[in-house]
Amino acid sequence: MSLDAPLNSLGFAKPPAQTRVVVAMSGGVDSSVVAAQLAEEGYDVVGVTLQLYDHGAALAKKGACCAGRDIHDARRVAEEMGFPHYVLDYENTFKEAVIDEFADSYLAGATPVPCIRCNERVKFKDLLETARDLDADCMATGHYIQRKLGRAGAELHSAADPVRDQSYFLFSTTQEQLDYLRFPLGHLPSKAATRALAERYGLGVADKPDSQDICFVPNGNYAAVIEKLRPGAAEPGEIVDVDGHVMGTHRGVIHYTIGQRRGLGIGGLADPLYVVRLDVDNKQVIVGPKSMLATRRVPLREINWLGGDGFLAGGARTVAVKVRSTRPPTEATLRPISDTEAEVELAVAEEGVSPGQACVFYDPDSTRVLGGGWIWRGY
Repeated sequence: MSLDAPLNSLGFAKPPAQTRVVVAMSGGVDSSVVAAQLAEEGYDVVGVTLQLYDHGAALAKKGACCAGRDIHDARRVAEEMGFPHYVLDYENTFKEAVIDEFADSYLAGATPVPCIRCNERVKFKDLLETARDLDADCMATGHYIQRKLGRAGAELHSAADPVRDQSYFLFSTTQEQLDYLRFPLGHLPSKAATRALAERYGLGVADKPDSQDICFVPNGNYAAVIEKLRPGAAEPGEIVDVDGHVMGTHRGVIHYTIGQRRGLGIGGLADPLYVVRLDVDNKQVIVGPKSMLATRRVPLREINWLGGDGFLAGGARTVAVKVRSTRPPTEATLRPISDTEAEVELAVAEEGVSPGQACVFYDPDSTRVLGGGWIWRGY
């Protein structure tokens, strides 16, 4: 192939038919559209769906990724578009890499984000290695995030549609992974545009609802899942104020999260109280006024840096950060401590910053994702 050959839509200097791409297919509309689009463009598409948890339980569960119905939907798309499709059993890997840590983090009083760990430890690690084993030139997913080529190589950017942007959940993507990954939906203006493409390709999943829950947490009931994984985890205890006065009782620390106000069972007060801390060792839920939730200093570890120059070399820098997936980026100062640790000082205090959540860094002057880290304790 001539070095002067034009690049195809995935960035390779060869025809689509000579470019193999593994598409991670969850059975939802997003990844189905990616696979159908690439197949229509003539790429050598291989669809792969991961079975991540008990298949028998999955068959009866709707509205979450990788359930039995979703595997069927992914297979049907592959049949309709004429490319091979495989289901890989990653159940043990998923339990060890994602579910166990999720349970243990909750038991330690943190608020984990298992979708980030799944991308980091399963989809962009084991599945990506499988794609390489299949001699694929790249792996494509249905995530709403953009991969752009900059002066120093591939860069991660937030999606064109801020409502669908998934950059918060992909901050731990490494540079090596980013070089191999493709995100064909990141430039689309809306989810409606994705569904329109699904209609155009005649896909049966065009009207399929988006999944709302974490795939292994039916109906958002975290506590029930943790009790099943860690019997005895929901031991009752006291609800106390910051001075140690007993305000009531609770049915298990795992039922509460930092910033929670509803469901405490201690109404009738002049000013509402919020969960400000969880003392797992003493089985206590500590409550206080809303003002106690506000913090400007956020300690981070397990830093993943995508900003080019060495993380420590740049010293303190102004960035925009997200401390929760649902909040817009806000101005902050990032102070590196080591290659894997840092402190973020927020320009304006945020409420409900919780250990176990991620803090994601953005270039304040562009859409570029600079990396991020895990919030690991409060001040």
